[in-house]
Amino acid sequence: EAPLPSVQLTRRERQVLKLLAEGYKNQGIAELLFISSRTVEKHRASLTKKLGVSSLHQLIDAARESGLLQ
Repeated sequence: EAPLPSVQLTRRERQVLKLLAEGYKNQGIAELLFISSRTVEKHRASLTKKLGVSSLHQLIDAARESGLLQ
């Protein structure tokens, strides 16, 4: 499979992605980052769009494959 083109993520998107990969749910991420769970949902939507995936599982796999979770 070809690697994903370089994806530009914001610092906050990277934080949310890392916590999702560690198994945190939206509410847990919101509490850790002092943001609303709605904001976490927006970051997740942005991440899935940027990585061209439709599920959390695909999101984490794509992030690992493209080196975003290092």
